[in-house]
Amino acid sequence: MTLTTAEALTTDAEAAQDALRTMWRIRRFEEAVDDLFARGLMHGTMHLSIGQEASATGVCLALRDDDAITSTHRGHGHCIGKGADLVRMMAELLAKETGYCRGRGGSMHIADVATGNLGANGIVAGGIPIAAGAALAYKLRGEDRVVACFFGDGAANEGAFHEAVNLAAIWKLPVVFVCENNKYGMSFSTEKSFAIKTIAERAAAYGIPGVTVDGNDLVAVHDAAATAVARARAGEGPTLLESVTYRWKGHSKSDKNLYRTKEEIAEWRSKDPILAFETKVKESGLLSDEQVQAVRTAALEDVRSCVREANQAPDADPTHILDAVFAPA
Repeated sequence: MTLTTAEALTTDAEAAQDALRTMWRIRRFEEAVDDLFARGLMHGTMHLSIGQEASATGVCLALRDDDAITSTHRGHGHCIGKGADLVRMMAELLAKETGYCRGRGGSMHIADVATGNLGANGIVAGGIPIAAGAALAYKLRGEDRVVACFFGDGAANEGAFHEAVNLAAIWKLPVVFVCENNKYGMSFSTEKSFAIKTIAERAAAYGIPGVTVDGNDLVAVHDAAATAVARARAGEGPTLLESVTYRWKGHSKSDKNLYRTKEEIAEWRSKDPILAFETKVKESGLLSDEQVQAVRTAALEDVRSCVREANQAPDADPTHILDAVFAPA
C-alpha cells in the first residue's frame, strides 16, 4: 500500500493498520527465523533487523508498486515491506524448492522482481551501484520509477558508496539512498568509524540533500522518504536519507554481542518503534486497543502459517544446483 500523503499514517485508520501489520509481520517473521536457527532447523547464517522495523516500513510505504528497492544482508524487513510473499521467503531460508531463489540463495540473497525487490546482497555496499544502475535504466527509458537503496552505516565507508552516489548526483538519477545507521558496522561503533556527527552530512560533498531522521519513528521516516521519493520522481536527483535506528540482536547469529553493554541494548529496546507507533495511534483515537490487538494477532498467524506451509515444501534438489550457473567453455 503506497501512501499518497505523509499525514495518512495518523489520519487514516486503514493505512495505520496496514503499516502496523507490516511492522509486526517483520518482527514476528524474524523472531520465527531466530527460533528456527536456535533449534537447528535452519542452516547457513542470518542477520536480523529486530528493532529496525519502522525504517523499512516507512520507506517502502512511500514507494509505488512499480518502484524498486535494493537490499542488504539484513534485508528481511525490506523484502516484507515491499510486499513479499512470506511463504516463499520462509521457504528460501529453509532451503526449499519453492523459495524465491529455489532455496539456493538463503537469507542474504532473496530477490523478488515482481514486487520490485532487485535483491538482497551479501556484499557490504553491493546494492548501492546496482540501485544507481537501475535508476539510470529507468531514466534512459523515460520510465516514471524510483529506486530506494537500503544500506548500513558500514557501507557508507566503502568505495562503492562514493562512486554510486557521485554518479547519481551528476546524472540526477531517480534514487533515494537510505542509510540505516544502527550504530555498528558489525562490531565497530560509528563513533569510531566516522569523523562527522551524522552520515547525512556527506551529501553536501555530492551536491544533494542529506536528511537525518529518527529511524524508530514510523511517521518521521515516511515523511522524509516521501519527500525524497517525490524529488527523485520529479527529476531533481537523489537524496541521502539517514535513518538512525538500532538492531537489538547481534550482527549475525554467531555474534556474542561482547562490544555492547546490556544497558545500551535495554535503552534502545525501550524505544521500540512498533510500540511507539501503537501508542501514537491509540492516544490519538485513530485505533482502539482491540484493533491494535487484532493486527498483532493477524501478523502472528500470518507468520505461523508461512512456517507451516514452507516446512511442507520439497527440499531444494542438489542435483540441479548448477542449473542457473553460466560458465563459458
